[in-house]
Amino acid sequence: MATLTDIATELWVAEEPLRFLGFEVGRRMAVVRLASGGLLVYSPARLTADLRAALDELGEVRFVLAAGELHGHLYMEQYRDAYPRAKLFAAPGLDRKRKDLRFDGQLSSVPEPEWRDDLDQMRFEGHRRLDEIELFHLETRTLITGDLCCNFGPGWPLMTRVMAQGRIRQRLGPPTECRVLGMFRDRGAVRRSLERILEWDFERVLTGHGEIVHSRGRDAFEEGFARLLR
Repeated sequence: MATLTDIATELWVAEEPLRFLGFEVGRRMAVVRLASGGLLVYSPARLTADLRAALDELGEVRFVLAAGELHGHLYMEQYRDAYPRAKLFAAPGLDRKRKDLRFDGQLSSVPEPEWRDDLDQMRFEGHRRLDEIELFHLETRTLITGDLCCNFGPGWPLMTRVMAQGRIRQRLGPPTECRVLGMFRDRGAVRRSLERILEWDFERVLTGHGEIVHSRGRDAFEEGFARLLR
């Protein structure tokens, strides 16, 4: 069951189990309280009664974003039902996949006016499967990602570490399939997307799966993605 955890000023996460190919990889939702007082939810978790109560204590859910077509959209309909005034934003391609949902906008590399004073964003492009929106929380210098970043340490099962990132030693980096050359649609676009992320001066990385990097996150990101930056 996902419960909210305070990470930094105006920033919370909720974590819940997720099995992929039979292995536990977990998943993480992020919640940002905007300067307006409203809440922005990124990669929403299952909306249990406890999670809804915790969100309602923080403020009004105003915006619900899916990271990508593959990540963070499964429970968006629950938020539509619970918060009729909330606006749902589709990641690239998600409107074609989730025709059961009515989206209020499409995400791009330009932040919406409603949250541009709190968050910057960009679209990771060039990969055949991984096409998603990454966020940067300005106040806390936090990079918020979906499937782009994994970070499985010794506390995770050995096979999870090997399956997810193709190595045993813990290090922030892309999932295994993101490093397979056959999965690139445009290698140059991948590199440019990563370079755009590195223009942000982030200290913390909220990974979609695995452990949060609380300090020196930009250095860890640059090291973990070095091969794709060449």
